[in-house]
Amino acid sequence: MLSTILSFAASSSSGVGAGLGIGIGGGLGAVGAGVGIGIIFGKVIESVTRQPEMRDEITSIQWLGFALTEACFFYGLVAGLLSYVLK
Repeated sequence: MLSTILSFAASSSSGVGAGLGIGIGGGLGAVGAGVGIGIIFGKVIESVTRQPEMRDEITSIQWLGFALTEACFFYGLVAGLLSYVLK
């Protein structure tokens, strides 16, 4: 189904294809980032409850993981914007 949508978007000469590119790129990037951030924070809570003395080190690693996960969202958004600009 996704390949059908993408092939329709590529063959469309109007702005519909570009809009679909932004929607798909940004939407999938946001879903992936949301799931990733949820997993990161859930695991941080688990690990701090198991070893409270490691809280500072775990928190610093948490923020690194958060930043890398957010970067994935921005890559998806940029890919969608590139499909809009390069239609």
